[in-house]
Amino acid sequence: MADTNLFLNRRAEVCAEAATINLMRKANRVLMLAVAACAAFAWGAQAQSSNTAGALEFSAYVSPTAAKPEPVRDFTFYVLTKSFEDIRHEIEEANGAPDRGKFIDGLKLSSELREWLKGHDTLDLTMPGTDKQITAEDIIHVPEFLVAYQRSNSGGVANGIPKPKYKDSDKTDHPEKYEKGRQEYLAALKKYAQAHPESVAGMELELDSINPAKKWAETQNNFKKRVNQQAPMLAQTKYLAAKVDTNLDGQARVGKLPAGNYWLSTLDLEAGAGDSRLKWDLPVTIEAGQTARIELTNLNSTETAKFK
Repeated sequence: MADTNLFLNRRAEVCAEAATINLMRKANRVLMLAVAACAAFAWGAQAQSSNTAGALEFSAYVSPTAAKPEPVRDFTFYVLTKSFEDIRHEIEEANGAPDRGKFIDGLKLSSELREWLKGHDTLDLTMPGTDKQITAEDIIHVPEFLVAYQRSNSGGVANGIPKPKYKDSDKTDHPEKYEKGRQEYLAALKKYAQAHPESVAGMELELDSINPAKKWAETQNNFKKRVNQQAPMLAQTKYLAAKVDTNLDGQARVGKLPAGNYWLSTLDLEAGAGDSRLKWDLPVTIEAGQTARIELTNLNSTETAKFK
């Protein structure tokens, strides 16, 4: 009886071992199939990627005046999905370029002069030729022009120019007499300016103290500085597809670019050689499985500066 139990126990152990071995074999087969499937998927993905991607090869040269082209060495180029110039415009629209009308409204000038500035294509009152835009009507209508005209023709410079006959004290004591005398003076002055246009020449020199040109230039320059600071950052955070440095021969290559339209750009950086300073923002089309080749020179640069 004891021998029979021993036999049965041993037989059960053998069966259990066989079942375990079969289970492990099946698990190994499943694992091998899974590995093979993953490998096939990876190969297919790689093949598909290679079929839908392309490459870009380019060289960059700068030609100084009366000299041979020099390679742009060890210089970073950026492959963007949007033109850098368009990126600048995007920032300008987002920030709001300085508004000329609002700027004029904020000037501490008479309302008459602010309206005159809005109606004329100038903010530089001292620029040569400004006097040609100022009429006799403007002189008597705009307080600042009247003062400038009077100063310009003071000291006996102009013969026969009308003199005011009213007194400042009459403005309070005899306001009606003051206003009548003032209107008569302005009418005579207008008539004189119309008959003697040479008396208007040079009056712009008397407008320097109220000239808004410098303040307008500062406003525009400050805005440009903000754009110049933000544009490269936006280009690299939102529109950057790749960046690469040129070698000592001025050559570079970018691979695995998805097919599509790009711009090869130096952002706001200049590549220089001799007296030439160049920037590029050149469109390029990448086709699947193809290599696009471009040569960057002075001819296709977006900006050429010559140092004197």
